[in-house]
Amino acid sequence: MIDRRTALQTTGWGLLGLASAPALAQTAFAPRTPIVPINAQADRLMRITVCLRPFRAAGPRIEVERIAGRQVIHHYGHGGSGWSLSWGSAMQAVPLALQAGAREVAVVGAGAIGLTTALTAQRMGLKVVIYAAERFPDVRSNRATGTWSPFSRVAMEKAVDPGFAARWEVMARRSWAMHQHYLGRAGTPVEFLERFVLFDAPPGGVDHAISLPGGGTDMFVNYEERLADITPRNEPLGRDQHPFPVPIARRNVAMNFNVSALSSTLEQEFMAAGGRFEPMTLASPRDFARIKERVIFNCTGYGARALMGDTSIIPVRGQIAWLPPQPEVRYGVYYRNIGVTPRADGIVVQNVGATEAFGFNDANETPDPDAARASVEVIASLFRAV
Repeated sequence: MIDRRTALQTTGWGLLGLASAPALAQTAFAPRTPIVPINAQADRLMRITVCLRPFRAAGPRIEVERIAGRQVIHHYGHGGSGWSLSWGSAMQAVPLALQAGAREVAVVGAGAIGLTTALTAQRMGLKVVIYAAERFPDVRSNRATGTWSPFSRVAMEKAVDPGFAARWEVMARRSWAMHQHYLGRAGTPVEFLERFVLFDAPPGGVDHAISLPGGGTDMFVNYEERLADITPRNEPLGRDQHPFPVPIARRNVAMNFNVSALSSTLEQEFMAAGGRFEPMTLASPRDFARIKERVIFNCTGYGARALMGDTSIIPVRGQIAWLPPQPEVRYGVYYRNIGVTPRADGIVVQNVGATEAFGFNDANETPDPDAARASVEVIASLFRAV
């Protein structure tokens, strides 16, 4: 899921504010996207979903542990960057199985990380079975926004080790490249869309210090410039270049995932390569002994907090209000902390919050209809003036 930092970073402003925008406004995108109004009305809400992002201050856990006579390779804790880092993260996890001499492996978890780990293992010559209590559309990965966001709440500055930034960059670049291989596929699992970032006034500086559950504060890592050579930059728009009733507008192009189509495509690829799914619920680490494969990838995401008793996983709550799809809407919008992303399965409307503390350490998965309607109303007010 996207957050405020990701929304601002994709404009090219990062943490520097409006003054830095001209230096980064390097690309003009053509042809221009027709601005078909988004039919944002609260009475058109078709569902509300809540996702808890599995954040770890030290970043994703990729390490081996001996449990119940099995070699368990933990691979979870990607914060709001699960889809965005999935392929590259898998490339760091799967070699650990090869080092153990495995020929057959198990993957526990069938979300974004589980599927890409399984496919990566197959491509490295391993036979793979996925054990999971839930599959798409019931997994948390299906509640993601569907926006390329490798920067989204992935780690904290004081908690990461000295080599993490370099490992993150390798993960992000690998994933960026792999996702592009799904462009143009049937069902459009991955696509690029223009996005308009709109402000009523110049955005000021944001205090990114986060209060931690155990006390103290820290800040989310900011690695935006490490990908400056491959990620599209923003374009400032003159008042006569857009129809929106705001004085400040920027346009960029962003990679988006149609999560339903992408997950279906990945599942089909997995099964076509000889993989299979086995229903299984694991209640404790002892249950790894029920899996016959001797090498197991633990890709349980936020579920690892309960399964492993891993309190290093901090929930970051995000809620999406879903409007019916409008195939003619081919652009995204960010306005007054509300992000809108059009997908084939619906239009995503999400409040990303005024600060990065929004949703942090909030484990409430109950939908909030009033907040959903308020988010839709912000977008409705924008288009009433268009």
